[in-house]
Amino acid sequence: MSRTDILTEIKQAEAEADAKVAKAEDEQKAALAEARRDSVKKIQDADAQMRSSYESAVAAEKEKLASEHESKLVEGRTEAEKIDASSKAKKEEAKDFLKNEVERILNVSS
Repeated sequence: MSRTDILTEIKQAEAEADAKVAKAEDEQKAALAEARRDSVKKIQDADAQMRSSYESAVAAEKEKLASEHESKLVEGRTEAEKIDASSKAKKEEAKDFLKNEVERILNVSS
């Protein structure tokens, strides 16, 4: 083999090596870009899942509180009705007592 052929083969081998290195670097860059995209997607998915879970928990708690609120309102209305009925009976007793006392005072005065 002549010196020219050897140099040509070396140049060709160097060119092939440079091409392989360039290809490997491009593949590395592509792999890194894909990994970054995947990690961003995973972060976004986790964030969306967290938000969904949070909103679901908040909605459940609001529903529970609304139920408790309604229960307390019903309980309060029932208690208010009992107090109102009791106060009406007491008012009647007080009216009768005052009426009897006024009549007694008037009868004693006459």
